[in-house]
Order: sequence, then structure tokens, then C-alpha cells
Amino acid sequence: MTQALPPCEVSWFSALCDDDYEFLGVPDPALKSSWEHCRDIVLQAEAGGFDNILLPSGYELGIDTTAFAAAIAPMLKRMRLLMAVRIGEMWPPQLARQIATIDRILGGRLTVNIISSDMPGEKLASGPRYARTVEAMSILKTLLNGQPLDHDGEFWKLKLDPPRIGTVSGKAPLLYFGGLSEDAREAAAEGCDVYLMWPDRREVVADIIADMTARAARRGRKL
Repeated sequence: MTQALPPCEVSWFSALCDDDYEFLGVPDPALKSSWEHCRDIVLQAEAGGFDNILLPSGYELGIDTTAFAAAIAPMLKRMRLLMAVRIGEMWPPQLARQIATIDRILGGRLTVNIISSDMPGEKLASGPRYARTVEAMSILKTLLNGQPLDHDGEFWKLKLDPPRIGTVSGKAPLLYFGGLSEDAREAAAEGCDVYLMWPDRREVVADIIADMTARAARRGRKL
């Protein structure tokens, strides 16, 4: 008897952060990062049956991810959006309100890719940068779960009511997070819901899954 496998999410990627290529390393002006080109990628991904699509974020390259997500959301009928947010650039309470608003526009299908970024022009050491990310994930989850916030952390000290407009589900959307450094793995185990990995050999992926499963379990969590 064949054992049923867990469901697999099949996602695509839109080229918000950089130009696109038909042939790797050969620039094509028709595939330059733009609203029109990235919109067409998302719409074709939905038509092609994909479950989700990553909307990446980069300060120096491409177009703004939250603005793009808000614009494309009304055009989609079933696919989820994985909206990347750069924690170093965002004030968490404002980000919570943006997430809730875009989730409403999308009909409750928003997921969020947390990026442990620096502020533009800033360079923070890895440990503090990931510690700030863990704080931000905790703040976002509290507010987006509709709970009042009383946060006394290293990076933010906040006492707030939840946003007036919440997500469709009334809960925080799934927070995706990736990174292979020790600090990144610890941050993921502490705060994210879905751990992202680059493709690799099967045994390497299996080792990473085992490691992250154990790290989350030590905190009473499951990724």
C-alpha cells in the first residue's frame, strides 16, 4: 500500500528585483523589470496552475513589492502571493497594516516572505540583524492575530492596539523565511512558519530539514 505524501506547494517567481532573461546572462530589453512584464508573469503563473508566486524585494533594484502586490491582487482569482518584506526597511506596526490590507484585497490568500535586511545605507552585524527580525516576526504575529501589543524589546518598545483592519482569516498569514547561517537558522526556528531552501542534493535537503525540525522542536514549535 502506497503511503500518501503530504501536499506539495508549487510556486513561481516574478522578476521584480532584477531584469529577466530568456538566455542566462543575455540581457533583453523586452524582459526588463517593469510593472507590465512582472504583471504578465504573475497572470501567466495563475493561468498555468501554480499555487503561489514569490514577489521578491530589493532596495537597489526593481519596483516596490508591497505596491506591486496591492496592484496585482485584484487581478487574481485563486493563486496566493508570497510578498517579500525587508524587515530593516519597515516599521512593524505599519507593515502589519499593509499586510492586512493586501490580504483583504487578495481575498485572504497572502503569504509573507520575511527578509532579514539592513536599513538602506546601514550595515548591522548578523546576530543583531537576525535578532531584530525575530522581534519583528513576533510583533507582526501579535498584531495580525488581532491581539493588543505590549512589546519591550531591544529594537522596538511598543504598546498598541491591533490594526483596525485585520486579515480575512483574523490570523497572521504564514511567514516564510530562508537562510543557512547559524543566526538565520536560529531565527527561522524561533519565528517563521515555513522554512525556504534553495534546491540541492536530496541528502543535503534532508539534513537541513532534520536540523530545522529539531531546532523548532526545542522551542515547542513545528515548521
